[in-house]
Amino acid sequence: MDFNLNNIIRENVKGLKPYSSARDEYVSDGTQMVFLDANENPFENGVNRYPDPQQRNLKSVLGEKKNVGVKNILLGNGSDEVLDLIFRAFCEPNQDNIISLPPSYGMYKVLSGINAIENREVLLTNGFEPNVEEILDVVDGNSKLLFLCSPNNPTGNSFDEENIVKLLNEFSGLVIIDEAYIDFSSKESWLKRLNEFPNLIVTQTLSKAYGMAGIRLGMCFASEEIIAVLNKIKPPYNVNQLTQSRALEQVLKTDVLRTEVSEILVQKNELITVLNSIEFIDIIYPSDANFVLVKVDDATKRYDELIAKGIVVRNRTTQPLCENTLRFTVGTKSENMKLITALKEII
Repeated sequence: MDFNLNNIIRENVKGLKPYSSARDEYVSDGTQMVFLDANENPFENGVNRYPDPQQRNLKSVLGEKKNVGVKNILLGNGSDEVLDLIFRAFCEPNQDNIISLPPSYGMYKVLSGINAIENREVLLTNGFEPNVEEILDVVDGNSKLLFLCSPNNPTGNSFDEENIVKLLNEFSGLVIIDEAYIDFSSKESWLKRLNEFPNLIVTQTLSKAYGMAGIRLGMCFASEEIIAVLNKIKPPYNVNQLTQSRALEQVLKTDVLRTEVSEILVQKNELITVLNSIEFIDIIYPSDANFVLVKVDDATKRYDELIAKGIVVRNRTTQPLCENTLRFTVGTKSENMKLITALKEII
Protein backbone atom coordinates (compact mmCIF):
# COMPACT_ATOMS: atom_id res chain seq x y z
CA MET A 1 0.00 0.00 0.00
CA ASP A 2 1.41 3.36 -1.06
CA PHE A 3 0.42 5.88 1.58
CA ASN A 4 0.51 9.55 0.69
CA LEU A 5 -0.43 11.83 3.58
CA ASN A 6 -1.00 14.75 1.26
CA ASN A 7 -3.87 12.87 -0.37
CA ILE A 8 -5.93 12.73 2.80
CA ILE A 9 -5.38 16.18 4.31
CA ARG A 10 -8.42 18.45 3.91
CA GLU A 11 -7.79 21.12 1.29
CA ASN A 12 -8.62 23.99 3.65
CA VAL A 13 -6.13 22.61 6.18
CA LYS A 14 -3.36 22.35 3.58
CA GLY A 15 -3.44 26.10 3.00
CA LEU A 16 -4.16 27.08 6.57
CA LYS A 17 -1.78 29.44 8.32
CA PRO A 18 -2.04 28.61 12.03
CA TYR A 19 -2.49 31.26 14.69
CA SER A 20 0.85 32.35 16.11
CA SER A 21 0.65 33.15 19.81
CA ALA A 22 3.05 35.33 21.76
CA ARG A 23 4.62 32.22 23.27
CA ASP A 24 5.16 30.77 19.81
CA GLU A 25 6.99 33.86 18.60
CA TYR A 26 9.30 34.15 21.61
CA VAL A 27 10.42 30.93 23.26
CA SER A 28 12.27 31.49 26.52
CA ASP A 29 15.69 29.92 26.91
CA GLY A 30 15.54 30.34 30.68
CA THR A 31 17.01 33.84 30.68
CA GLN A 32 15.25 36.24 33.01
CA MET A 33 13.14 38.46 30.76
CA VAL A 34 10.47 41.12 31.19
CA PHE A 35 7.43 39.75 29.35
CA LEU A 36 5.29 42.54 27.95
CA ASP A 37 4.16 40.75 24.78
CA ALA A 38 0.98 38.79 25.65
CA ASN A 39 -1.25 41.28 27.49
CA GLU A 40 -1.07 39.18 30.65
CA ASN A 41 -1.69 40.36 34.20
CA PRO A 42 1.87 41.09 35.44
CA PHE A 43 1.23 40.17 39.08
CA GLU A 44 2.66 36.73 39.75
CA ASN A 45 0.34 34.12 41.23
CA GLY A 46 1.66 31.00 39.51
CA VAL A 47 -0.84 30.99 36.68
CA ASN A 48 -0.91 34.58 35.42
CA ARG A 49 1.25 33.67 32.40
CA TYR A 50 0.11 31.72 29.36
CA PRO A 51 1.31 28.11 29.30
CA ASP A 52 3.84 26.81 26.79
CA PRO A 53 1.67 26.11 23.70
CA GLN A 54 3.96 23.23 22.72
CA GLN A 55 4.38 21.77 26.23
CA ARG A 56 8.12 21.39 25.57
CA ASN A 57 9.24 20.26 29.03
CA LEU A 58 6.51 17.67 29.32
CA LYS A 59 7.03 16.38 25.79
CA SER A 60 10.75 16.04 26.44
CA VAL A 61 10.14 13.79 29.45
CA LEU A 62 7.41 11.80 27.69
CA GLY A 63 9.59 11.36 24.62
CA GLU A 64 12.40 9.96 26.73
CA LYS A 65 10.11 7.58 28.59
CA LYS A 66 8.24 6.45 25.46
CA ASN A 67 11.38 6.38 23.30
CA VAL A 68 9.91 8.66 20.64
CA GLY A 69 10.98 12.04 19.30
CA VAL A 70 9.44 15.24 20.61
CA LYS A 71 8.30 16.07 17.08
CA ASN A 72 6.33 12.82 17.07
CA ILE A 73 4.15 13.93 20.00
CA LEU A 74 0.96 15.97 20.19
CA LEU A 75 -0.71 16.60 23.54
CA GLY A 76 -4.35 17.44 24.00
CA ASN A 77 -7.07 18.28 26.49
CA GLY A 78 -7.78 14.59 27.01
CA SER A 79 -7.65 11.99 24.24
CA ASP A 80 -11.04 13.19 23.04
CA GLU A 81 -9.54 16.48 21.84
CA VAL A 82 -6.76 14.58 20.09
CA LEU A 83 -9.31 12.37 18.31
CA ASP A 84 -11.39 15.40 17.33
CA LEU A 85 -8.33 17.11 15.84
CA ILE A 86 -7.68 14.02 13.72
CA PHE A 87 -11.25 14.19 12.37
CA ARG A 88 -10.98 17.90 11.60
CA ALA A 89 -7.61 17.62 9.88
CA PHE A 90 -8.31 14.68 7.60
CA CYS A 91 -12.08 14.22 7.12
CA GLU A 92 -14.17 16.39 4.80
CA PRO A 93 -17.66 16.90 6.30
CA ASN A 94 -20.55 15.29 4.43
CA GLN A 95 -18.12 13.58 2.10
CA ASP A 96 -15.65 11.29 3.87
CA ASN A 97 -16.18 8.28 6.11
CA ILE A 98 -14.46 6.49 8.97
CA ILE A 99 -14.49 2.86 10.07
CA SER A 100 -15.17 1.87 13.68
CA LEU A 101 -15.50 -1.59 15.20
CA PRO A 102 -18.27 -1.96 17.79
CA PRO A 103 -18.34 -2.78 20.58
CA SER A 104 -15.73 -0.12 21.24
CA TYR A 105 -15.13 3.32 22.71
CA GLY A 106 -18.26 5.35 22.07
CA MET A 107 -16.58 8.68 21.27
CA TYR A 108 -15.51 7.54 17.78
CA LYS A 109 -19.18 7.47 16.80
CA VAL A 110 -19.98 10.71 18.64
CA LEU A 111 -17.11 12.57 16.98
CA SER A 112 -18.12 11.30 13.55
CA GLY A 113 -21.58 12.76 14.14
CA ILE A 114 -20.25 16.08 15.42
CA ASN A 115 -17.99 16.43 12.38
CA ALA A 116 -20.64 15.26 9.86
CA ILE A 117 -18.59 12.21 8.86
CA GLU A 118 -20.19 8.90 7.95
CA ASN A 119 -19.34 6.16 10.45
CA ARG A 120 -19.19 2.74 8.82
CA GLU A 121 -19.49 0.23 11.63
CA VAL A 122 -18.06 -3.26 11.20
CA LEU A 123 -18.82 -5.48 14.18
CA LEU A 124 -16.00 -7.35 15.84
CA THR A 125 -16.11 -11.12 15.48
CA ASN A 126 -17.65 -13.23 18.24
CA GLY A 127 -14.13 -13.53 19.60
CA PHE A 128 -13.90 -9.71 19.74
CA GLU A 129 -11.34 -9.47 16.92
CA PRO A 130 -11.41 -7.12 13.90
CA ASN A 131 -13.18 -8.71 10.94
CA VAL A 132 -10.39 -7.78 8.55
CA GLU A 133 -11.97 -8.90 5.28
CA GLU A 134 -15.28 -7.19 6.04
CA ILE A 135 -13.46 -3.99 7.04
CA LEU A 136 -11.57 -3.91 3.75
CA ASP A 137 -14.79 -4.65 1.86
CA VAL A 138 -16.54 -1.51 3.17
CA VAL A 139 -13.59 0.78 2.46
CA ASP A 140 -13.79 3.18 -0.49
CA GLY A 141 -11.87 6.20 -1.78
CA ASN A 142 -13.36 8.43 0.93
CA SER A 143 -12.44 6.18 3.88
CA LYS A 144 -9.99 8.30 5.85
CA LEU A 145 -9.75 6.84 9.38
CA LEU A 146 -9.86 3.37 10.93
CA PHE A 147 -10.15 3.16 14.72
CA LEU A 148 -8.72 0.19 16.61
CA CYS A 149 -9.04 0.23 20.39
CA SER A 150 -6.50 -2.26 21.76
CA PRO A 151 -6.84 -3.30 24.56
CA ASN A 152 -10.47 -2.79 23.62
CA ASN A 153 -13.09 -1.06 25.71
CA PRO A 154 -15.47 -2.60 26.83
CA THR A 155 -14.27 -6.12 25.99
CA GLY A 156 -10.79 -5.84 27.54
CA ASN A 157 -8.88 -7.91 24.98
CA SER A 158 -5.92 -6.90 22.81
CA PHE A 159 -6.30 -7.42 19.08
CA ASP A 160 -4.23 -9.99 17.22
CA GLU A 161 -1.02 -8.48 15.84
CA GLU A 162 -1.43 -10.10 12.41
CA ASN A 163 -4.88 -8.53 11.97
CA ILE A 164 -3.55 -5.09 12.81
CA VAL A 165 -0.55 -5.42 10.50
CA LYS A 166 -2.79 -6.48 7.62
CA LEU A 167 -5.01 -3.45 8.17
CA LEU A 168 -2.03 -1.10 8.40
CA ASN A 169 -0.69 -2.47 5.13
CA GLU A 170 -3.95 -2.50 3.19
CA PHE A 171 -5.99 0.44 4.52
CA SER A 172 -5.15 3.57 2.51
CA GLY A 173 -6.10 6.02 5.25
CA LEU A 174 -4.90 6.55 8.80
CA VAL A 175 -5.08 3.72 11.33
CA ILE A 176 -5.55 5.03 14.87
CA ILE A 177 -4.67 2.54 17.60
CA ASP A 178 -6.19 3.71 20.87
CA GLU A 179 -3.95 2.43 23.66
CA ALA A 180 -5.69 3.95 26.66
CA TYR A 181 -5.18 0.69 28.60
CA ILE A 182 -1.79 -0.38 27.24
CA ASP A 183 -0.01 0.05 30.60
CA PHE A 184 -2.03 -2.86 32.02
CA SER A 185 -1.22 -5.19 29.13
CA SER A 186 1.67 -7.59 28.69
CA LYS A 187 1.61 -6.78 24.96
CA GLU A 188 4.07 -4.24 23.59
CA SER A 189 2.85 -0.82 22.55
CA TRP A 190 2.60 -0.09 18.83
CA LEU A 191 4.84 2.90 19.53
CA LYS A 192 7.75 0.56 18.86
CA ARG A 193 6.59 0.22 15.26
CA LEU A 194 5.71 3.86 14.62
CA ASN A 195 8.51 4.29 12.07
CA GLU A 196 7.45 1.16 10.23
CA PHE A 197 3.99 2.39 9.23
CA PRO A 198 3.58 5.98 7.91
CA ASN A 199 -0.21 5.78 8.35
CA LEU A 200 -0.09 4.76 12.03
CA ILE A 201 -1.30 7.00 14.84
CA VAL A 202 -1.10 5.79 18.45
CA THR A 203 -3.09 7.52 21.19
CA GLN A 204 -2.53 7.07 24.91
CA THR A 205 -3.74 8.81 28.05
CA LEU A 206 -2.74 9.76 31.57
CA SER A 207 -6.28 9.03 32.79
CA LYS A 208 -5.93 5.31 33.48
CA ALA A 209 -2.66 3.81 34.75
CA TYR A 210 -1.18 7.21 35.64
CA GLY A 211 -4.22 8.05 37.76
CA MET A 212 -4.78 11.55 36.39
CA ALA A 213 -8.23 11.44 34.81
CA GLY A 214 -9.01 14.76 36.47
CA ILE A 215 -6.33 16.79 34.69
CA ARG A 216 -7.38 15.76 31.12
CA LEU A 217 -4.16 14.97 29.27
CA GLY A 218 -4.21 12.89 26.10
CA MET A 219 -1.20 11.89 24.03
CA CYS A 220 -0.91 11.36 20.29
CA PHE A 221 2.13 9.76 18.64
CA ALA A 222 2.66 9.72 14.89
CA SER A 223 5.07 10.71 12.14
CA GLU A 224 6.45 14.24 12.23
CA GLU A 225 4.37 15.03 9.13
CA ILE A 226 1.10 13.97 10.76
CA ILE A 227 1.90 15.81 14.00
CA ALA A 228 2.75 18.96 12.01
CA VAL A 229 -0.71 18.87 10.39
CA LEU A 230 -2.45 18.48 13.76
CA ASN A 231 -0.38 21.31 15.24
CA LYS A 232 -1.71 23.62 12.53
CA ILE A 233 -5.28 23.30 13.77
CA LYS A 234 -4.96 22.78 17.53
CA PRO A 235 -5.93 25.67 19.82
CA PRO A 236 -2.81 27.62 20.83
CA TYR A 237 -3.06 26.96 24.56
CA ASN A 238 -5.01 23.70 24.62
CA VAL A 239 -3.12 22.21 27.60
CA ASN A 240 -3.25 24.51 30.61
CA GLN A 241 -0.37 25.21 32.97
CA LEU A 242 -1.84 23.31 35.91
CA THR A 243 -2.23 20.21 33.76
CA GLN A 244 1.29 20.49 32.36
CA SER A 245 2.82 20.94 35.81
CA ARG A 246 0.90 18.08 37.42
CA ALA A 247 1.52 15.75 34.49
CA LEU A 248 5.26 16.48 34.52
CA GLU A 249 5.37 15.80 38.24
CA GLN A 250 3.47 12.51 37.95
CA VAL A 251 5.12 10.97 34.88
CA LEU A 252 8.47 11.26 36.64
CA LYS A 253 7.17 8.96 39.40
CA THR A 254 8.00 5.78 37.53
CA ASP A 255 8.08 3.67 40.70
CA VAL A 256 4.59 4.82 41.69
CA LEU A 257 3.22 3.89 38.26
CA ARG A 258 4.87 0.48 38.37
CA THR A 259 3.64 -0.23 41.91
CA GLU A 260 0.05 0.85 41.28
CA VAL A 261 -0.26 -1.03 37.99
CA SER A 262 1.16 -4.15 39.63
CA GLU A 263 -1.32 -3.90 42.49
CA ILE A 264 -4.24 -3.40 40.10
CA LEU A 265 -3.22 -6.53 38.17
CA VAL A 266 -2.94 -8.55 41.39
CA GLN A 267 -6.39 -7.35 42.45
CA LYS A 268 -7.79 -8.17 39.00
CA ASN A 269 -6.59 -11.74 39.21
CA GLU A 270 -8.02 -12.13 42.71
CA LEU A 271 -11.32 -10.67 41.56
CA ILE A 272 -11.49 -13.02 38.56
CA THR A 273 -10.90 -16.01 40.86
CA VAL A 274 -13.94 -15.06 42.92
CA LEU A 275 -16.06 -14.18 39.88
CA ASN A 276 -15.61 -17.75 38.68
CA SER A 277 -17.61 -18.91 41.70
CA ILE A 278 -20.57 -16.54 41.22
CA GLU A 279 -23.47 -18.60 39.90
CA PHE A 280 -25.15 -15.93 37.78
CA ILE A 281 -21.92 -15.08 35.92
CA ASP A 282 -21.79 -17.18 32.75
CA ILE A 283 -18.63 -15.89 31.02
CA ILE A 284 -15.58 -13.95 32.19
CA TYR A 285 -13.91 -12.47 29.12
CA PRO A 286 -10.10 -12.25 28.86
CA SER A 287 -8.79 -8.82 29.91
CA ASP A 288 -5.57 -6.92 29.19
CA ALA A 289 -7.00 -3.84 30.91
CA ASN A 290 -7.91 -2.65 34.40
CA PHE A 291 -11.44 -3.95 34.09
CA VAL A 292 -13.25 -7.22 33.52
CA LEU A 293 -16.27 -7.79 31.27
CA VAL A 294 -18.60 -10.57 32.37
CA LYS A 295 -21.75 -12.08 30.91
CA VAL A 296 -24.53 -12.60 33.44
CA ASP A 297 -28.06 -13.98 33.42
CA ASP A 298 -29.77 -10.58 33.54
CA ALA A 299 -27.48 -7.52 33.38
CA THR A 300 -30.08 -4.89 34.17
CA LYS A 301 -31.38 -6.81 37.16
CA ARG A 302 -27.89 -7.43 38.55
CA TYR A 303 -26.86 -3.83 37.90
CA ASP A 304 -29.84 -2.55 39.89
CA GLU A 305 -29.13 -4.98 42.73
CA LEU A 306 -25.53 -3.79 42.96
CA ILE A 307 -26.65 -0.14 42.92
CA ALA A 308 -28.93 -0.90 45.86
CA LYS A 309 -25.87 -2.16 47.72
CA GLY A 310 -23.84 0.97 46.94
CA ILE A 311 -21.75 -0.55 44.12
CA VAL A 312 -21.66 1.25 40.75
CA VAL A 313 -20.55 -0.86 37.79
CA ARG A 314 -21.19 -0.39 34.06
CA ASN A 315 -24.09 -2.11 32.31
CA ARG A 316 -22.94 -2.77 28.74
CA THR A 317 -25.93 -4.81 27.63
CA THR A 318 -26.99 -2.24 25.03
CA GLN A 319 -23.71 -2.58 23.11
CA PRO A 320 -23.37 -4.91 20.10
CA LEU A 321 -22.23 -8.44 21.07
CA CYS A 322 -22.49 -7.46 24.73
CA GLU A 323 -26.00 -8.58 25.67
CA ASN A 324 -26.31 -9.14 29.42
CA THR A 325 -22.79 -7.99 30.22
CA LEU A 326 -21.46 -5.95 33.11
CA ARG A 327 -18.07 -4.25 33.24
CA PHE A 328 -16.24 -4.23 36.57
CA THR A 329 -13.41 -1.73 36.99
CA VAL A 330 -10.73 -3.11 39.31
CA GLY A 331 -10.69 -1.02 42.47
CA THR A 332 -8.62 -1.13 45.62
CA LYS A 333 -8.54 -4.34 47.66
CA SER A 334 -11.15 -2.87 49.99
CA GLU A 335 -13.42 -1.79 47.10
CA ASN A 336 -13.11 -5.17 45.42
CA MET A 337 -14.05 -6.92 48.67
CA LYS A 338 -17.19 -4.79 48.87
CA LEU A 339 -18.05 -5.82 45.29
CA ILE A 340 -17.42 -9.48 46.08
CA THR A 341 -19.52 -9.30 49.24
CA ALA A 342 -22.36 -7.66 47.33
CA LEU A 343 -22.21 -10.28 44.56
CA LYS A 344 -22.37 -13.11 47.11
CA GLU A 345 -25.27 -11.47 48.95
CA ILE A 346 -27.18 -11.16 45.70
CA ILE A 347 -26.87 -14.91 45.22
